Amino acid sequence: MQSNNEKAIYLQIGEYAMDRILLEEWRAEERIPSVRDLASDLEVNLNTVMRAYDHLQQQEIIYNKRGIGFFASNSAKALILKTRKDHFLNEELTLVFRTMDLLD
Repeated sequence: MQSNNEKAIYLQIGEYAMDRILLEEWRAEERIPSVRDLASDLEVNLNTVMRAYDHLQQQEIIYNKRGIGFFASNSAKALILKTRKDHFLNEELTLVFRTMDLLD
């Protein structure tokens, strides 16, 4: 995971998790790394990973089976693609067109 000083670490971890789902390294309905394992792998605080997982749960990208762990939802990939396409169209593409206009 590459660090980005402009974005909160828990959001960067969320992006990392979504990338793993899109790349099908973490598949729908399969257990994803535990909070402890991911925190260890990324060398971050457990609470930061937990905050990232909470954020992903709110978006219904992952869910928790109490006592078992976290799982990628069936609709995770579609939700991520929709979110990223919307972000690209509404923010990044707008910036590209504005820059093109400024540069003639």
